Amino acid sequence: MSTFKIERRIGVQTSAERIWALIADLPYWDRWNPVETQVEGRIGFGGSLTLTETIPALGERRATLGVAEWTPESQLILTEKRGFLFHAVRYFEIEQLQPQSCIVANGFIFRGFRGEGFHEKNRRHLKAACEAVAESLKAHAEAG
Repeated sequence: MSTFKIERRIGVQTSAERIWALIADLPYWDRWNPVETQVEGRIGFGGSLTLTETIPALGERRATLGVAEWTPESQLILTEKRGFLFHAVRYFEIEQLQPQSCIVANGFIFRGFRGEGFHEKNRRHLKAACEAVAESLKAHAEAG
Protein backbone atom coordinates (compact mmCIF):
# COMPACT_ATOMS: atom_id res chain seq x y z
CA MET A 1 0.00 0.00 0.00
CA SER A 2 1.40 3.40 -0.99
CA THR A 3 1.98 6.03 1.69
CA PHE A 4 2.23 9.79 1.09
CA LYS A 5 3.17 12.33 3.75
CA ILE A 6 2.95 16.10 4.04
CA GLU A 7 4.49 17.70 7.13
CA ARG A 8 5.50 21.07 8.54
CA ARG A 9 8.01 21.30 11.40
CA ILE A 10 8.56 24.54 13.29
CA GLY A 11 10.61 25.72 16.28
CA VAL A 12 8.51 27.02 19.16
CA GLN A 13 9.96 28.91 22.12
CA THR A 14 7.88 27.43 24.92
CA SER A 15 7.50 24.18 26.84
CA ALA A 16 6.01 20.94 25.56
CA GLU A 17 3.53 21.27 28.41
CA ARG A 18 2.23 24.61 27.03
CA ILE A 19 1.92 23.25 23.48
CA TRP A 20 0.14 20.13 24.68
CA ALA A 21 -2.26 22.26 26.73
CA LEU A 22 -3.35 24.00 23.51
CA ILE A 23 -3.74 20.73 21.61
CA ALA A 24 -5.61 18.98 24.43
CA ASP A 25 -8.07 21.87 24.94
CA LEU A 26 -10.41 20.85 22.10
CA PRO A 27 -12.89 23.79 22.31
CA TYR A 28 -9.89 26.18 22.11
CA TRP A 29 -8.81 24.86 18.66
CA ASP A 30 -11.06 27.49 17.08
CA ARG A 31 -8.67 30.16 18.37
CA TRP A 32 -5.35 28.71 17.20
CA ASN A 33 -6.15 26.28 14.39
CA PRO A 34 -7.25 27.88 11.10
CA VAL A 35 -7.88 24.48 9.46
CA GLU A 36 -9.62 22.28 12.06
CA THR A 37 -12.37 24.01 14.04
CA GLN A 38 -15.53 23.15 15.97
CA VAL A 39 -13.66 20.26 17.59
CA GLU A 40 -15.59 17.96 19.89
CA GLY A 41 -14.70 14.63 21.42
CA ARG A 42 -12.20 13.06 23.74
CA ILE A 43 -8.48 12.39 23.58
CA GLY A 44 -8.09 8.98 25.17
CA PHE A 45 -8.31 5.25 24.64
CA GLY A 46 -11.21 4.59 22.25
CA GLY A 47 -11.73 8.33 21.80
CA SER A 48 -12.57 10.24 18.67
CA LEU A 49 -12.70 13.84 17.53
CA THR A 50 -15.37 15.32 15.33
CA LEU A 51 -14.26 18.52 13.63
CA THR A 52 -14.80 20.85 10.73
CA GLU A 53 -11.86 20.81 8.32
CA THR A 54 -11.53 23.85 6.08
CA ILE A 55 -8.70 23.87 3.57
CA PRO A 56 -8.78 26.72 1.04
CA ALA A 57 -9.51 25.36 -2.45
CA LEU A 58 -10.84 22.10 -0.98
CA GLY A 59 -13.79 23.55 0.87
CA GLU A 60 -15.21 22.58 4.21
CA ARG A 61 -16.12 19.15 5.51
CA ARG A 62 -17.21 17.66 8.81
CA ALA A 63 -15.17 14.59 9.79
CA THR A 64 -14.79 12.15 12.65
CA LEU A 65 -11.28 10.86 13.32
CA GLY A 66 -10.34 8.12 15.76
CA VAL A 67 -7.66 8.70 18.35
CA ALA A 68 -5.07 6.11 17.30
CA GLU A 69 -2.36 7.15 19.74
CA TRP A 70 -1.58 9.96 22.12
CA THR A 71 1.14 10.77 24.60
CA PRO A 72 0.67 13.96 26.62
CA GLU A 73 3.31 16.57 25.78
CA SER A 74 4.51 14.42 22.89
CA GLN A 75 1.98 13.38 20.21
CA LEU A 76 -1.59 13.09 19.01
CA ILE A 77 -2.31 10.75 16.12
CA LEU A 78 -5.78 10.69 14.53
CA THR A 79 -6.99 8.26 11.85
CA GLU A 80 -9.83 8.32 9.37
CA LYS A 81 -11.06 5.87 6.75
CA ARG A 82 -12.11 8.21 3.94
CA GLY A 83 -13.64 5.61 1.68
CA PHE A 84 -12.66 2.61 -0.36
CA LEU A 85 -8.87 2.37 -0.67
CA PHE A 86 -8.30 5.66 1.18
CA HIS A 87 -7.03 6.07 4.73
CA ALA A 88 -5.80 9.32 6.27
CA VAL A 89 -3.75 10.11 9.36
CA ARG A 90 -3.61 13.57 10.95
CA TYR A 91 -0.92 14.13 13.54
CA PHE A 92 0.79 16.55 15.89
CA GLU A 93 4.22 15.77 17.39
CA ILE A 94 6.13 17.73 20.01
CA GLU A 95 9.86 17.26 20.57
CA GLN A 96 11.19 19.17 23.57
CA LEU A 97 14.80 20.27 23.01
CA GLN A 98 15.26 22.51 26.07
CA PRO A 99 12.86 23.51 28.88
CA GLN A 100 11.47 26.39 26.75
CA SER A 101 12.28 25.15 23.24
CA CYS A 102 10.46 22.58 21.12
CA ILE A 103 10.11 21.39 17.57
CA VAL A 104 6.46 20.87 16.65
CA ALA A 105 5.35 18.90 13.60
CA ASN A 106 1.90 18.64 12.12
CA GLY A 107 0.97 16.74 9.04
CA PHE A 108 -1.10 14.35 7.00
CA ILE A 109 -0.34 10.82 5.87
CA PHE A 110 -2.43 9.29 3.10
CA ARG A 111 -2.56 5.58 2.33
CA GLY A 112 -4.18 3.60 -0.43
CA PHE A 113 -4.77 4.01 -4.13
CA ARG A 114 -7.34 6.80 -3.73
CA GLY A 115 -5.11 8.43 -1.10
CA GLU A 116 -2.33 8.64 -3.69
CA GLY A 117 -4.59 10.47 -6.13
CA PHE A 118 -5.88 12.83 -3.44
CA HIS A 119 -2.30 13.62 -2.35
CA GLU A 120 -1.10 14.29 -5.87
CA LYS A 121 -4.06 16.49 -6.74
CA ASN A 122 -4.04 18.53 -3.50
CA ARG A 123 -0.43 18.48 -2.27
CA ARG A 124 0.00 22.27 -2.60
CA HIS A 125 -3.19 23.03 -0.63
CA LEU A 126 -2.38 20.48 2.08
CA LYS A 127 1.13 21.87 2.47
CA ALA A 128 -0.29 25.39 2.86
CA ALA A 129 -2.74 24.07 5.49
CA CYS A 130 0.09 22.50 7.51
CA GLU A 131 2.05 25.77 7.27
CA ALA A 132 -0.94 27.80 8.51
CA VAL A 133 -1.52 25.43 11.45
CA ALA A 134 2.18 25.50 12.40
CA GLU A 135 2.48 29.29 12.32
CA SER A 136 -0.74 29.83 14.27
CA LEU A 137 0.10 27.21 16.91
CA LYS A 138 3.54 28.77 17.35
CA ALA A 139 2.09 32.27 17.76
CA HIS A 140 -0.49 31.17 20.34
CA ALA A 141 1.95 28.97 22.28
CA GLU A 142 4.62 31.67 22.48
CA ALA A 143 2.09 34.33 23.49
CA GLY A 144 1.62 32.44 26.73
